[in-house]
Order: sequence, then C-alpha cells, then structure tokens
Amino acid sequence: MGATAAVFFVFLGCCSNVVFLELLVKNEPGSGNIITCAQFIFIAIEGYIFTSDFGRRKNVIPIKDYLVLVIMFFIVNVTNNLAFGFKISMPLHMIFRSGGLIANMIMAIIVLGRRYTPSKYLSVAMITLGTAICTFASAESVKEEEVEGEEIAEGTSTFITWLMGIGLLTFALFLSARMGIFQECLYSQYGKHPREALYYIHMLSLPGFLLTSGSIIEHAIKYSSSEPLYALRDVPVVAGVPKLWIFLVGNMLTQYVCISSVFTLTSECTSLTVTLVLTLRKFLSLIFSILYFMNPFTLYHWIGTILVFSGTLLFTDFIGMIKETFGQPKAKAE
Repeated sequence: MGATAAVFFVFLGCCSNVVFLELLVKNEPGSGNIITCAQFIFIAIEGYIFTSDFGRRKNVIPIKDYLVLVIMFFIVNVTNNLAFGFKISMPLHMIFRSGGLIANMIMAIIVLGRRYTPSKYLSVAMITLGTAICTFASAESVKEEEVEGEEIAEGTSTFITWLMGIGLLTFALFLSARMGIFQECLYSQYGKHPREALYYIHMLSLPGFLLTSGSIIEHAIKYSSSEPLYALRDVPVVAGVPKLWIFLVGNMLTQYVCISSVFTLTSECTSLTVTLVLTLRKFLSLIFSILYFMNPFTLYHWIGTILVFSGTLLFTDFIGMIKETFGQPKAKAE
C-alpha cells in the first residue's frame, strides 16, 4: 500500500505542480526566485518539525558536507527557475532537463572514471539528438517572433535572450549531475538518509535567498496587486486573496508532495517501477502543458520528445528489466 500511495502521489503532486508553475510563469515570467524561496521555506519548516524533531534529533551526515550540497542545490534550483525569464517555454524546459542522463554520464566518466556499455552510449546519443532537435525547433519559433519585431528592454534581441536561457539550463544540468555524484559518495560513506538530506539542504539554503531579496520583494508586490481568482458567476475562490498568491501556495504544496513521494517511491519500489513512474510522469506533464496551455509544439518537437524518452528507457535497460521481471525463471544449476 505504501508503494501504491507513492505512485499515486508522484503523479498527483508532480503533474499538478507543473500546472501551478506554468500558471505563475505565464503571468510573471521572472518570478522564479519567489517560487523557489516559497518551496524551500515550506520544506524547511516541515523538516524542522518532523525530521529533526524541533532540532532535537542529531544529523548523521556532517553539516560541512551538507553545505557543499546546499551551494550546488541552491544554484541549480535558482538557475532553472531563472531560465523562465529568458524566453524558455515550459515544454522545452522539461525536455531539456530530461537530458540529465547525458550530463550524468559525462560527469561520471570525468570524475569517477566510469565506463559504460555500448547500449548506454547509444541511449545518450538518442537523448542528445532529441534534445538538440527540440532546442533548434524552439529556436525557429523564437526567430519568427524576432522577425515580427518583438524585442525586449535595453535593445537585447529575443533570440539572444533565448540563447542565454539555454546557457542557464545547460549550466544547471551539469551542476546537478556533479551534485548527484557528490551525494552518491556521501550516501556510500554515511548510509542513505534521504529525509535528513531533504531537510538540511533546504534549511541551509534559506540564507542564500538574501541575495535575491530584491527580486522576491518586487514580485511579492506584483503578486499582491494581481486580481482575485474567480470561480463560476464571478465568485472569488478566496475572498480578498490575489490569484498569484493562490497559485504560489498550490505550487508550494504540490512541490512538497512531489519531492516527498519520489523519496518514498525509491525506498518502497524496485528501480523498474521508479523508472517507469518518473518517465511516464514527465511525459504526461509535457503533454498536458502542450494541450492545456497551447504551447507551440511542432513535428520536430514530437520527434525530439520520442528520442529523449526512448533513450531514457534504453539507458535504464527497461526492456531487459521487463524480461527479467516477467520472463521465464532461470534454470537451476546442475
């Protein structure tokens, strides 16, 4: 029942989080800092109460090691959210981040000296090609906007702004891969403590938001000046509360459900189930974003998406795990 509930809440939390995130960035594209800050505050408060038992429970992994993770984790999250302010659409954002296997393989080869099977390299090639196709397809749509005369403040072209967003996503992708390797080394040394790591990473990151306090205050004012969220017959959903604050609370809560459910899933299920659930979750989030929010999605985007997700399944030897799970039992040794 624990695994079943985890699967359900991964889909519920992660997919609904994408909806609230897109509602926010559609209204305020540059509000990545306030979104990230709200998520971190909520998870830190929850962890302080339930994980650390109001500070009475001693941590297993040293704080100095968590601080290294904190710096990388904070930069990755802020950078990913900042990319929305640089003409990066939600579908491209999700597809680009799905290419994390590429960065992980490269960093593992460089840092740990690992080598992989030919199927692993083929899967990485598929994911790389799929990401490149989606990236160039999105570049064409951005160029069309520029031809129509759309330019942003200070004379910077829309296309150049988009390229800066791609640069931010690339940087975050490789830094996230390096963080995963560092975390893997910590777990091998001290044991797996995912709930503790979740709490300390978010809690120790909070002072970093002082660097972006100006943006947070600016968007808090904009959120407060947004109109109420109306239901049927012009009845406000929450009287006197601007809609962007409602969306932010929804994003904050669903982000917590998403993260905590993924951690539960990894402890309750086999890697086959985890891979299947997370891959399907990404794909469903992508399809919903395209259909509901009418994001541009061409034939090239579809080709790229199929390559990315097929490459992901090949990388994890999904077919091999299926055969192992449902195939004939191995013959007994004579």
